[in-house]
Amino acid sequence: MMLGARCAGDTLAQRRQTGLRLLQNLHRCLSSWATVDPKAISASNPATVQNIVNGAWTCTQKHRVLPDPLNGEPFIKVPDTQLSEIEPFITSLKAVPKSGVHNPLKNPDRYVLYGEVSAKVAEEMRKPDVADFFARLIQRVAPKSYDQAMAELRVTRKFYENFSGDQVRFLAQGFSNPGDHMGQTSTGLRWPYGPVTVITPFNFPLEIPALQLMGALYMGNKPLLHVDQRVSIVADQLLRLLHHCGMPASDVDLMVGPGTVMNEIIKRAEPRSTLFTGSQRVAEKLAADTKGKVYLEDAGFDWKVVGPDARKEDLEYVAWQCDQDAYACSGQKCSAQSILFAHSNWVQLGLLDRMKQLAATRKLDDLTIGPVISWTTEAMLQHTQRLLSIPGARLLFGGKPLQNHRIPSVYGAIEPTAVFVPLEQMLKQEHFGAVTTEVFGPFQVVTEWGGSQLPLVLEALERMANHLTAAVVSNDINFVQHVLGNSVNGTTYCGIRARTTGAPQNHWFGPAGDPRGAGIGTPEAIRLVWSCHREIIQDFGPVPAGIKLKTS
Repeated sequence: MMLGARCAGDTLAQRRQTGLRLLQNLHRCLSSWATVDPKAISASNPATVQNIVNGAWTCTQKHRVLPDPLNGEPFIKVPDTQLSEIEPFITSLKAVPKSGVHNPLKNPDRYVLYGEVSAKVAEEMRKPDVADFFARLIQRVAPKSYDQAMAELRVTRKFYENFSGDQVRFLAQGFSNPGDHMGQTSTGLRWPYGPVTVITPFNFPLEIPALQLMGALYMGNKPLLHVDQRVSIVADQLLRLLHHCGMPASDVDLMVGPGTVMNEIIKRAEPRSTLFTGSQRVAEKLAADTKGKVYLEDAGFDWKVVGPDARKEDLEYVAWQCDQDAYACSGQKCSAQSILFAHSNWVQLGLLDRMKQLAATRKLDDLTIGPVISWTTEAMLQHTQRLLSIPGARLLFGGKPLQNHRIPSVYGAIEPTAVFVPLEQMLKQEHFGAVTTEVFGPFQVVTEWGGSQLPLVLEALERMANHLTAAVVSNDINFVQHVLGNSVNGTTYCGIRARTTGAPQNHWFGPAGDPRGAGIGTPEAIRLVWSCHREIIQDFGPVPAGIKLKTS
């Protein structure tokens, strides 16, 4: 049974308690690698997260105790890695050659290895106990409904299924062209960067680290993973599962600690590339610190334009999808619907009223609404008041704190909220920045358009700074093509079932309009983010007999 390294200071009683808990779960298929029980984590039975570097699980001199997002009780102890402890991570990255751990001409058997590892992980994740384990663990640190947590597990499992067998080697597929003379051929190859870093946020603690981490590994890189401390226990357990399924323990390092410490590692180790998913402010700092050697999937202020072809028979579905896009996971998706441009025909049909009714069914009991990890209640309500100060703005629903809960004040807790802002007012310079500020919580802006106002809608889309996901809800092909042709968002859905949120294991997911834009989940995304192009020209001759060589 792999328990990982024991931390100094654990008492004999604590070790016995941990061992007893694991022994009680021996009948479960995950008992050979899991070191926590999501249902048992509590203030009296806290879980412990560790770093791993060069294949060894390690503890740190200091640790941070995290509060349970639902009741504030201390329940997980995570490393608080200090600057004095980062040298092993720097040394590990610097030991990786620029040619990577494997490439098409070196250690190609590792492509096969990772196809086998992926198949085994997918097989494990198909087991009900393992699926439930990760879904419950996700819920403990990033509270969302069980359906949403299980959906994250399913997306991750399907990704591993997609890259089983020979699919990893196919990622490195190149091409060749005939040369100018006998013996000359040019070959294009996908080449790794070597030492890389992966930085991921809290909102999808399994899916984003898993998909980006595996992309880096598939292409031959050695990644250092840094995840948000608050959800780091999920990455810890994912790595233990990967080790169980055959991944060499030294292939991935995990550093849990402050972002400033990770930033210092990056500056000193100088990884060849960094993938960052998170806020725009940090993204721009990383871009400067790495001298541009980054791929970014940063802020997502995502829009939905609902077209003029309103039909009563489509109302329920369109309203339901708007509710899901804006408020599932308490709005904490980078693809969440941030602003809705509703055509007057849909407003008259009752779209906004139905959205209000659906939002009212969300409750803390089943986590269809829950804690907001990165915005406080006060900050979200202040932003609501700022928008309500715009002439003509009104509160459609929400705008109040959640009641009867124990969510700690460091987190946010508000009702699903929508603020209506008139289109013409929104476009004014003094309001546009506030209206298009991403609130990473259950909050959206709604506006109405009609008649000849489509150019104003397109102006708003053009002026927005972030271009991640979008939706054009209409079956009017001419309308759809016009909006698509005059917008840029990297992942855009269209048609009457269009959404802003989706499952990135089966299509490209990432921003557009920025050469640093990262993708996730697909072969194209993996090749773009985790490899570069190398051209090798073979010129073996023969040298023509009697050739006259001329100096030029």
